Amino acid sequence: MKIEEAIQQGKFKSPYQKLVINIAFTNSYLSNMIATVLKPYDLSMQQYNVLRILRGQHPHPVSINSITERMIDRMSNASRLVEKLRKKELVERRQCAEDKRQVDVILTDSGLQVLHELDDIISGVDGSMNHLTEKEANQLNDLLDKLRK
Repeated sequence: MKIEEAIQQGKFKSPYQKLVINIAFTNSYLSNMIATVLKPYDLSMQQYNVLRILRGQHPHPVSINSITERMIDRMSNASRLVEKLRKKELVERRQCAEDKRQVDVILTDSGLQVLHELDDIISGVDGSMNHLTEKEANQLNDLLDKLRK
């Protein structure tokens, strides 16, 4: 569906204004899809992002600062997110052996299991992009990367 139809707007000031609105609308669309998938697991998108970051380094621990640097939404409070995940027994917090001021975080077996279960479900969300060819997906990725330069 064209953005004009989706938001019931006939004209935009410029193609750049249309692009900004289209990207924002698409972000909201995808975020809602992912949030729906995560809801039964009582996870927010930010918590899921932290779990994915930790899995990328597993079995090595990751510092809170490193998590913050890698997050999609860098405005999120990584310490608060980690604490919520700890209470759900999906991660463990440990004092860093080399630097006592640093807190390291590592996935638990339960955290790995939740991610494993979510992989198949999230791939369904990824599959919603299958109306794009692989070439188009690569082109769109390149354009979005270029936009952030």
